Amino acid sequence: MTGPRAGEQVEALQKRIEDILLGGARQYTRTEVAERSGVPLERATALWRALGFATAADGDAVFTEGDIRALRIANDLIQAGIIEPGVAIASARMIGQHMSRLAESQVLMLRDVVAANPELADERQLARLVEHLAPDMEQLQDFVWRRHLAAYSVRNLVSPDEDIDERRQVVGFADMVGFTSLTRRSTEAELVAVVDRFDALAAEVVADNHGRIVKMLGDEVLFVADSPAEGAEIALALLERAEQDPGVPSLRAGLALGRVLNRFGDIYGSVVNIASRLTGIARPGTVLIDRELSEALADNEAYAVRPRRPTSVRGYARLRSWTLRRAGDEPPTLAESAQRLTAELLALVGDTPDEEPHIPLEPDDDRPRRSKRRRR
Repeated sequence: MTGPRAGEQVEALQKRIEDILLGGARQYTRTEVAERSGVPLERATALWRALGFATAADGDAVFTEGDIRALRIANDLIQAGIIEPGVAIASARMIGQHMSRLAESQVLMLRDVVAANPELADERQLARLVEHLAPDMEQLQDFVWRRHLAAYSVRNLVSPDEDIDERRQVVGFADMVGFTSLTRRSTEAELVAVVDRFDALAAEVVADNHGRIVKMLGDEVLFVADSPAEGAEIALALLERAEQDPGVPSLRAGLALGRVLNRFGDIYGSVVNIASRLTGIARPGTVLIDRELSEALADNEAYAVRPRRPTSVRGYARLRSWTLRRAGDEPPTLAESAQRLTAELLALVGDTPDEEPHIPLEPDDDRPRRSKRRRR
């Protein structure tokens, strides 16, 4: 059906789905929400923006009873001194960013389900589907959150002498080799399959070895581990699994050990920069580590480290690095190295060699930053 009638039906369906998900109709202006929740209007507006929502005009009735309850909870925590106002805003920003990505991925998944089952596109069927799925997804997300909360609480809350925000960790990057060339010769569906397989592989390996994925960005993963052995195992296992999986290109990785600043789920510091630089100069199928990690693994019989010549990279005139292998893994022969180098050159045609991972990094010195390199 087309025309005005179809437009009215779409609008009615949108409102019905929104009412289901929001738990009620939009009926309050931002001034009314501030008054009913007891939260100053300025703070309420700042929290709303931090969560990633557009600022509503004064007279727009776009808020629900749920907004009032959420503001009351946040304000009670601030008033009790449990959360500082600035921390509340930063926390809201972090929650908004993560939840926005999660919601988008779930809607896209639901759209694929509807596309594969045209009968669900009916107004009543679609509304019923959303009404049925929303509580189940909410319970699942709550369960996963509580499990992660329990895991981090056991590790961190019971160690009051340890600085949770800044502690000694292994930071690692791993990225796919020749991904830009792959994008040029692959369809969108093929690229999605590769990225999905890489995401799944990274999630499995990092979780199995007690690490944490900080973020994933297309063809690369940034992770942390609390011990040198766990960090080494994650990097080596990632490369090994990729070599065994025909659906994932070869990987390269870089690891560094040191003090890391953890802030709202992200990490900062020179250790992150060093791990990135090492990844940028690593050959496919190779793990490079810094001095701190090489010394920490020196007495571990499970691994072998081999020094390399210093390399000049951005921010470091002579960056020292070591190759990490499993103990007993022999270095390739000269002929094997030549064959692998030829394969690498063929795979990297058109790519920028030794390029750093795409994840934005903090500057590691006070010198003026040069223009960004062309990305792959």
